[in-house]
Amino acid sequence: MKNRKCIALSLLTLLLGVSLALAQEARPWFQDAPWPRRTVNPKLKTMPLIRVEGNHFVDPQGQTILFRGIAISDPDKVERQGHWNKAHFDKVKELGANVVRIPVHPIAWRERTPDNYIKLLDEAVEWCTDLGMYVMIDWHTIGNLQTEVFQNPMYITTKSETFEFWRRISRRFAGHNTVAFYELFNEPTTYRGQLGPCSWAEWKKLVETMITIIRAHDLETIPLVSGFDWAYDLTPLREEPIAAANIGYTTHPYPFKRSEPWPPKWEEAFGFAASQYPIVATEFGDDAHPGVPGVDPNHYGNQIIGYLEGRGISWVIWVFDPEWGGAKIKSWNYELTPGGEFFKKAMQGKLEVQARK
Repeated sequence: MKNRKCIALSLLTLLLGVSLALAQEARPWFQDAPWPRRTVNPKLKTMPLIRVEGNHFVDPQGQTILFRGIAISDPDKVERQGHWNKAHFDKVKELGANVVRIPVHPIAWRERTPDNYIKLLDEAVEWCTDLGMYVMIDWHTIGNLQTEVFQNPMYITTKSETFEFWRRISRRFAGHNTVAFYELFNEPTTYRGQLGPCSWAEWKKLVETMITIIRAHDLETIPLVSGFDWAYDLTPLREEPIAAANIGYTTHPYPFKRSEPWPPKWEEAFGFAASQYPIVATEFGDDAHPGVPGVDPNHYGNQIIGYLEGRGISWVIWVFDPEWGGAKIKSWNYELTPGGEFFKKAMQGKLEVQARK
C-alpha cells in the first residue's frame, strides 16, 4: 500500500510538471505582449506638461500657452520618400512652430503595421523633444465613423480599429510631456448624407468611448474633439458638450467653408465656444485665395490669424509637404511658398494685423 501511494504521488508530481511546462509553452501572448515594458525614457519630462485650465492651455506655472504650428504629411509618406530625419523637423522649427501636427492615415497604419508605424512616431517625438516643439497625433480619417463609410479609401477604418489605435497610442505615449494632444478624428462628416446619418448624440458617445480608453492609460495628454461639417461646426456644444475634463475642441476654418464676411460666421460656428473651452484650429490655409497672402488687411490670411488670436484660439496650418494640396513648401529643398512665408511671419508673431474679436 505504501509503495502504491509513493508511485501515485510521483506520477502526480510528474503530471503537474508537464502541465506547467505545457501551460508556459501555450502562453505566447504573455511572452510576446503587444506592449512590452520599456526602459524609462529620460526625456519624458523634458517639455513642461500642458494642461487645460478653464478655456486655456496652460503650463505648470499656470501661464497661458498659445500654440502656433503646422502639420507635416503622413510619416509613412515622408519616410518612403527619403526625408524622414531630424533635419525635416529642424525646418519646421525654423518657421517658429511650437507644435507639430502628425497625421496618421488608417491605410498607412495598417500597411506599415502598427508596431512599425509606432517606431516612426517614437522618432518624431524624440526629435521634437530635442527641438522644443510639442506633438499633436492626429487619426487622419474623413467620414462617418457611426456608419463606417468614408470619403476616400485611404480614410477607411472601423470603430474597433479607431478604438484600438487610441489604446495603442495612449499606452505608448502616456507620461511623455512632448505629446500634448491626441486629435481623436480628423474630419467627421456625413458628406451631405452620402455617408449615412450620424447624430451629435451618436458622435458624442463615440468620442467619449475613445476618451475613456485613453484615460485608462494616459491621464495627462489632452484629447481634441472635432465637430461636424468636416470639423468646422461646433454649435452642438451650446447644448451638449462632451462629458469629459481636460479636453479641447478643434475647428478647420478654411476660407471656402463660408462666404464673406467671415468673422461673424466664424463666431457663430466655433468662436463662441472659445469663451468656455480651449479651441485649436488644427487645419486651415490660404490656398483658395490666389496671390501673395497678407498684402491686404482684408485678405483671408490676415483675417483668420487676427480672429483666432483675438479669441485666444491656438492654430495649426496645413501642410509642410510640396505635393499635397495646401503645400507650404515648393519642393523638398524646403523653399517656402508665398503662403508658407506668410504663416512663418504669423508663427513668429511678426504680422501687423489687428486682433479681431
